[in-house]
Amino acid sequence: QLRLEESGGGLAQPGGSLRLACAASGFTLDYYAIGWFRQALGKEREGLSCISANGGSRKYAESVKGRFSTDKDTAKKTVYLQMNNLKFEDTALYYCAAAPTNTYEYWGQGTQVTVSS
Repeated sequence: QLRLEESGGGLAQPGGSLRLACAASGFTLDYYAIGWFRQALGKEREGLSCISANGGSRKYAESVKGRFSTDKDTAKKTVYLQMNNLKFEDTALYYCAAAPTNTYEYWGQGTQVTVSS
């Protein structure tokens, strides 16, 4: 059974950092692009980043470019989202998803990130 599980969310202060992890089970990451998304209360889901299957390509949304970075540890079957210089508006439920082709087909349950002073 293919499964993704996010972890690492929590409470952070403005300007602080958090590192989210997306652990895969039931499949390897070698053939899947992994994306990070978030959804704040009352807002639509927003795509944040994508790392290609071979890890050679990364893309970021303008809202997080320069603050967030994503990386993949294929041996650990885990993809990370490093979030620096957090802002109040980064508060949201964060998800990871796996895309075997051009469509994200597998989703995790999400981890909550709250930025508050």
